[in-house]
Amino acid sequence: METHTLFELNEYIRRILALNLAEAVWIKCEIAQVDMARGHCFLDLVEKDGQGGDIIARANAVIWERQLRSLKKKLPQQLPSLLQEGMEVMLCARVDFNERYGLKLIIQDIDPAFTLGQLELQKRQTLERLQKENLLQKNKQYPLPLVWQNIAVLSSQNAAGLQDFIHQIEQNPYQYKINIHLYDATLQGSAAAASMAHQLQKIALKKNKWDVVVIIRGGGAKLDLAPFNEYRLCKQIAELPVPLITGIGHETDETIADLVAHTALKTPTAVADYILNHNLAFESRIMEIEQQLRWIVQAQLSQHQLRLQEAEEQLSLLIQRQLVRRQERLTALEQQLPSLIKQHIRTHRLVLEQIEKIADLLNVEKTLERGYTLLTKEGKLIRSIDELEEGTEIKARLADGSITSIVKTKEV
Repeated sequence: METHTLFELNEYIRRILALNLAEAVWIKCEIAQVDMARGHCFLDLVEKDGQGGDIIARANAVIWERQLRSLKKKLPQQLPSLLQEGMEVMLCARVDFNERYGLKLIIQDIDPAFTLGQLELQKRQTLERLQKENLLQKNKQYPLPLVWQNIAVLSSQNAAGLQDFIHQIEQNPYQYKINIHLYDATLQGSAAAASMAHQLQKIALKKNKWDVVVIIRGGGAKLDLAPFNEYRLCKQIAELPVPLITGIGHETDETIADLVAHTALKTPTAVADYILNHNLAFESRIMEIEQQLRWIVQAQLSQHQLRLQEAEEQLSLLIQRQLVRRQERLTALEQQLPSLIKQHIRTHRLVLEQIEKIADLLNVEKTLERGYTLLTKEGKLIRSIDELEEGTEIKARLADGSITSIVKTKEV
């Protein structure tokens, strides 16, 4: 067997690669690690098994400072988003093999369309999965509280959009007092979706404390939106037991996080305005109800006052009528009184005359004149034969005198 030194072997490999890969080639891969040093960008590139996610290939790559400056001019907004861990990219690289340092890929160009296409494909797959699981409308089913006073904010403490949001809430012209609690999370890169999903789990544990949850993020490149299209985060948003509002900071692009959220707004400032206007609408409604109540009370008071006035006028009229009637009655009685008195006297005179006649008829003297006799014994009137005995002396009074006699016999 022929023996070679390591240098000879590596030199042979270098010549083979130089002959077969003289020109740069386009490579589809995933960025596993990014390091910046002395103006150069060093990348660890991998390819994963489509089923299990195991790494099946790995290589080191570099973008030298001069080429990096050129790419920054070419892709000023997209390059920082492309050079993120976990990002699938299409790189134009020259294969370089050095006997001492080994294989290295020298990056010359990046195709952002490939990455955007991959992200769009992942976005459609996530959307289809959420539709099958009936999660797109789930968070929208929660009713919004009438007033928002306690808000959980999911954002990065360094996000520019967060400061705009807080300033607008705290400096609102209506002087509303709104409590804001920040759940700090990573909003960009391969760890962003997991970081935000973890914080949403913490928010869900205190669901009764929050009126609403908002996700705040400033503007950025389109590629920065990738975490907001990942299934794990979007599923967590859909199943959050509190209404969630997004203000991710893009005027034209719509993420799946926007679709599953209760309400999607374009910017953090728009979210702040939405919250303040929501509370203002409630206050306006209360003021409107207050005014309506005032009108109702005033109307009721006016009606009752009119009724009282009418009742007072009716009562006064009734009293006047009664007084007139009483006065007329008294006047009539006054006019009738002399004749009534005369009639009364006449009636009683007749009665007295009748009594007088009866009394006259009952007079003892008159009775004796009619032939009756009064018998007395010892000056007492005899009323029964049982009061007499034989031999009793009795006195008989007649109309023109009296006689004394002795009882000889008595018969019953």
